[in-house]
Amino acid sequence: MPTLHWIGKEKVINHHQEVPYKILKEEYTYKDGKEVKDVTSQNKIIQGDNLEALKSLLPEYEGRIKCIYIDPPYNTGNEGWVYNDNVNDPKIKKWLHQVVGKEGEDLSRHDKWLCMMYPRLKLLHKLLANDGAIFISIDDNEFNNLKLVCDEIFGNSNFITNFIWQKRKGGGNDSYFTATDHEYICCYVKSKTKQTYKWRVPYEKEYLKRYNKEDDKGRFYWDTLSRAGLNNPIIYDVECPDGTIIKDGTWQISKTTFDELLKVGEVGFIKNKKGVYNVVRKVRIPEGKVFRSIITNTTNKDAADEMERIFNNKKEFSTPKPCNLIEQILTLIGDRSSIVLDSFAGSGTTAHAVLNLNKQDGGNRKFILVEMEEYANTITAERVKRVIKGYGEDKKVVEGTGGDFTYYTLGEPIFLENDFLNESIDIEKIKEYIWYTETRKKYLQQAEEYLMGKTEGTAYYFYYEKDGLTTLDNNFLRSLKTKAEQYIIYADNCLLDEELMSKYHIVFKKIPRDITRF
Repeated sequence: MPTLHWIGKEKVINHHQEVPYKILKEEYTYKDGKEVKDVTSQNKIIQGDNLEALKSLLPEYEGRIKCIYIDPPYNTGNEGWVYNDNVNDPKIKKWLHQVVGKEGEDLSRHDKWLCMMYPRLKLLHKLLANDGAIFISIDDNEFNNLKLVCDEIFGNSNFITNFIWQKRKGGGNDSYFTATDHEYICCYVKSKTKQTYKWRVPYEKEYLKRYNKEDDKGRFYWDTLSRAGLNNPIIYDVECPDGTIIKDGTWQISKTTFDELLKVGEVGFIKNKKGVYNVVRKVRIPEGKVFRSIITNTTNKDAADEMERIFNNKKEFSTPKPCNLIEQILTLIGDRSSIVLDSFAGSGTTAHAVLNLNKQDGGNRKFILVEMEEYANTITAERVKRVIKGYGEDKKVVEGTGGDFTYYTLGEPIFLENDFLNESIDIEKIKEYIWYTETRKKYLQQAEEYLMGKTEGTAYYFYYEKDGLTTLDNNFLRSLKTKAEQYIIYADNCLLDEELMSKYHIVFKKIPRDITRF
């Protein structure tokens, strides 16, 4: 398989493992039309560097995100957008200097973009569920580079397609050669073998009118019997409900089978327009059609107009994505309770799409947005608030979707520069981190002091005090309440002899030296 090489790749290929782990700091929760404290929503909006934010999501969400949509910088070189669509963004430049070093000063625009994207894609791959999918918006500037990088991270065998969507209609006077009226959405799954749900989109209501729905839930329609069943037709007469006989009918099922199906309602009779009975069979209405790889019914202008309506005719954001575009993508994911992640959140279109779909089909999808720019609260979160509450004026009022979210910023790192634990961090957050490094499972707070949890016969304890040293000794062992086949115990010191530890299957890990960094 072809691989992509660029200046600085060797410096960033494992950089996701070196990113400091920071806790997420709750700022407020938007619920019932107001900001409140001490309440947490499963929907999240996070303001901060998306590389660090993605790292912070791992303990709770690794392998749980069903759908990822991202709209990263296209690397056009355009410095004038509200979302600075260029890797010369000061924050990116600072990151490149820290990670790539002096070599970064000589990188081309494409090299810089790849250095920025690679570790983020690695973390997104970790967060994606085994049966999940990722959708990445891109244009011609970095399309080829993105495809090769995704082949390397997600695997070429898990590539689905490049969706093409028409971003504008009509000509393009700003183009020198041809009008570029389209962009791409590059799609991969975590594993094709885990995709048990067929990707389908619902049929339009007009299309479904062709079916004569006879059952009370509209799940079936009636079709001519001759299209179903067996070869070698048998000729026999069939009596209709009014006593008339259909003579010399050529049926593809036997008389015995026909009578059995008639008894259970799988075949029946329907009059045509002339009042003559036809024999029909019950067939399940198709759940949906295969999604087309070309999307044409939504444009960037639609998105801009929608944003202006939300913000009362003010142009708060120049380059939003159309809400309908994201909704179409989300319909491919059959799970209506799925978690949807967007780590380049921009104006918040992904959350808008999730809320719209939940209102339409009664789903319980959850969203996680990450936006590094300062407008994360004033534009991204503000848009979501207005969508939840409702927006518009006069006859163009759009009813609110309902819902809530919690707004976060990136807090302090768990480890200080001297590699010691950050004692200002809540102990439960530290336990959550260590439990994840040991088990790769979600942490649940325990009633027993110092216990982090028990799984697969092993009990995990974190014997830690902020104001003093802890020692694993016989007194501490006698205080343990959870019975297990093995014990992994973190403490500052250990006074137990090896024989006793071997007898009770105890593994001692020293704080902070033996805490795994990931």
